[in-house]
Amino acid sequence: MASIETLTLEVADTTAAHRFYTAFAPGVQVRLRASEAPTTGFRGFVLSLTVPRPADVDALAGAAVEAGATVLKPASKSFWGYAAVVQAPDGTIWKLATSAKRDTGPVTGRIDDIVLLLGAADVSASKQFYVDRGLAVAKSFGSKYVEFATPSSPFKVALYGRRALAKDAGVPIDGSGSHRLVIGGAGGPFTDPDGFAWEAAVPAPAPTA
Repeated sequence: MASIETLTLEVADTTAAHRFYTAFAPGVQVRLRASEAPTTGFRGFVLSLTVPRPADVDALAGAAVEAGATVLKPASKSFWGYAAVVQAPDGTIWKLATSAKRDTGPVTGRIDDIVLLLGAADVSASKQFYVDRGLAVAKSFGSKYVEFATPSSPFKVALYGRRALAKDAGVPIDGSGSHRLVIGGAGGPFTDPDGFAWEAAVPAPAPTA
């Protein structure tokens, strides 16, 4: 397993979710799948879009809210840069972030990275689980944060302590039921120590005339 090939969000209403993502971030190739699996509270993961400038954060946050998202954290400066956190109508939490603290130009409309942040009960144990399955560590900050090297993938994946991730997202840590997320990649299917499901990646169907 060398990369993540697909991310599938399980949603109650695929039509409504497709409408939201088309308006919010049409360049983000997440898949949608209908599901009624019970889920409450924090689902244990955050999807992060890394962009070049604060103006891009503001533009994405504005588009998300206009399409029906809820603001969990308004855009603001921090030690790391500038970020906002929103929650899609389907329940998925999105962090919109840049390392830049000052605008140096207009909105670029570019998304540099799509990062899947998985909340782990034990970061070290989950790190070892993924290393044993072929993922190489790109960055590691002890038992707090681990980022894996996925150079051929459209997505990055990182582990963050579940409590710290919930705090960063601006939500209570409590949550139960389905994660409503399926990760596609080589080496599946399997389920990681925190209950995140992986499946063998299946190519997107070819468009029909």
